[in-house]
Amino acid sequence: MGKFPVKPDKEMLLYSRMAELNIKEEDIEESFVKGGGPGGQKVNKTATCVYLKHIPTGIEVKCHNNRSQLLNRYYARIILLDKIEQLLKGKDSKRQKNIEKVRKQKLKRAKRAKNKINKRLLTENESS
Repeated sequence: MGKFPVKPDKEMLLYSRMAELNIKEEDIEESFVKGGGPGGQKVNKTATCVYLKHIPTGIEVKCHNNRSQLLNRYYARIILLDKIEQLLKGKDSKRQKNIEKVRKQKLKRAKRAKNKINKRLLTENESS
């Protein structure tokens, strides 16, 4: 079993992505914080929240998605890689492309709704 409680192929994908972005484990400062929110007393007592800081860029990430500290460590690294990729690649990053795609979809939806209202107003004015 690897370092994280995920399938080996997911873990290998994480490490290959780290190598692609030239990020080493030594560059990541990791600490654990007591979590909060839903989950009851157990969550508030144990340090399951993971805090990562990439020293060269200064990017900080805090992750408390699960009650498992190991899973939070894995997800925090993924979030950190996304942020670093966005910083390095800018508009060519996966995250930025996804943001742009959603923005275009919203604009298209708003335009369709506006056209629908305009057509309805035109038909009402013609019938009057």
